[in-house]
Amino acid sequence: MVHVWPLTLRDGELTLRPLRLRDRSEFERLRERNRDWLRPWDATDPERDARQLPFTALRRWNEQQARHGWYLPLTITVGGRLAGQITAGPIQYGALRSTVLGYWVDHERAGAGLVPRAAALVIDHLFAEMGLHRIEVTVRPENTASLRVVEKLHLRPEGLRRSAIHVDGGWRDHLVFALTAEEVVTGADGHGVLARLNREFPPDTPMG
Repeated sequence: MVHVWPLTLRDGELTLRPLRLRDRSEFERLRERNRDWLRPWDATDPERDARQLPFTALRRWNEQQARHGWYLPLTITVGGRLAGQITAGPIQYGALRSTVLGYWVDHERAGAGLVPRAAALVIDHLFAEMGLHRIEVTVRPENTASLRVVEKLHLRPEGLRRSAIHVDGGWRDHLVFALTAEEVVTGADGHGVLARLNREFPPDTPMG
């Protein structure tokens, strides 16, 4: 297992990297512009209000968790501009060697294939570099865009968890999807999921 932080992953114009201090203005504008778009899918704490953590606190928490190897929080950027986030966590080692993947993207870039590519990059890194065995994604049944993402990535459906996660002010059902390392043929470059995705959906092909 090799855990590296800070971490940068790239595929063409797509770059995944840590949140930087100088990202604050752009990040806050992006979250505000997408507030209504993300509200139905954002996890919430039933004992606290739904306000987003202040940028400084969010970045500090991200850095602390990432340094210890407990989370892998990365921004999604295209041509140097912020477009969303993707996170793996909590990362469990030992006998489990698993994690849960979460993501969001700017509504203006939805359908462009950024999230499947970003997720493929992260999954390949988790399998090939960090030695994880299982990646899980949970999706609200109503979230058709995210269901399309797990379909493109060939994650297996594993059923429905009732009232699994507190989202948008209430306990919501979530569908569970998973992928294990044995289900991926990884090349010498460390890419397996991304290579398969690019074969089935070449980068210039619309992925909506």
